[in-house]
Amino acid sequence: MSKIEVKDLLDAGVHFGHLTRKWNPNMAPYIYMERNGIHIINLYKSVAKIEEANEALSKIAASGRKILFVATKKQAKDIVSEKVANVNMPYITERWPGGMLTNFVTIRKAVKKMAAIDKMKADGTFNTLSKKEKLQVDRLRAKLEKNLGSISDMTRLPGALFIVDIRREHIAVKEAQKLNIPIFAMVDTNADPRDVDYVIPANDDASKSIEKIMTLVTEAVAEGLKERQKDKADADAAATEGEVVAPTTAEEAAPAVEAAKPAKKKTKAAKKEVVEEVAAVEEAVEEVTAEEVVEEAKAAPVEAPAKAEKPAKAKKADKPAKAKKAVEAAAPAEVVETEEPAEDAVEDTDEETKEK
Repeated sequence: MSKIEVKDLLDAGVHFGHLTRKWNPNMAPYIYMERNGIHIINLYKSVAKIEEANEALSKIAASGRKILFVATKKQAKDIVSEKVANVNMPYITERWPGGMLTNFVTIRKAVKKMAAIDKMKADGTFNTLSKKEKLQVDRLRAKLEKNLGSISDMTRLPGALFIVDIRREHIAVKEAQKLNIPIFAMVDTNADPRDVDYVIPANDDASKSIEKIMTLVTEAVAEGLKERQKDKADADAAATEGEVVAPTTAEEAAPAVEAAKPAKKKTKAAKKEVVEEVAAVEEAVEEVTAEEVVEEAKAAPVEAPAKAEKPAKAKKADKPAKAKKAVEAAAPAEVVETEEPAEDAVEDTDEETKEK
């Protein structure tokens, strides 16, 4: 980790705070002096805090967890997206989506919807849609890409948050506090440092200051990722060495091989079953999301004829059923009419026999 010098921070303007009348008293320990109505931040404390934050960020990156960077300020957007993209970490530079952390399942559904649209375009389903539906799906894809494209690889909650200007990103701070996610942040003299776990006292308005701090932070994250890769390589090497070291004679190895055969078969069968189940679940999820996308893309005028046709078809199908019911209702009446004259005829024949 490169040594941080006070002179570099001074040249970047990290020491400039806000107006004295806008200060937060909780930032008093990090303020060096006041000049021309502006508070000056103590850069020696800034250096110490940056080193502390970098060490923690490096450990989080080395553990394999993601660090979510949040900066929606105009002067910070491009800087953060450029620096963070180099270390393959997720970032939010557009509007913070409410419930990004506390309602993470819904955010993941939106990301899967984006993947479903890409799949539709790949397998040719997209070409079967009408011109209007294609336009709507493209607009939906562009909107999702703008707001959530940078977090498409974040499959679980991040290990930490790095925020530029905690006053502007107060919703992100509250969500992280609720989920006990550690917060790293650039804190200016007008903000409350008590909301942050790792405070970096610095000017969060000037683009030079933001760029300098982000450069130092991303370098620490990159070093953590290198350590992780090195540990993986060492583990793989140790595993290969362990495989090479084996019993010297075939007689010694025979019992172990025989004992391992059934276990291997079982584990292979179990692995196959798990893989098949996971594949089936993923296919089901993708199919559902694709259907949702198509339904959202369809406009109301397109759906109207389909709704109108259904009752018409039902009426046609009901006609033969009604005719059958009418025939069945009429059948017993005819039988009754034929039976009554038959009884009169019997009575007449009885009277004639009596007279005779």
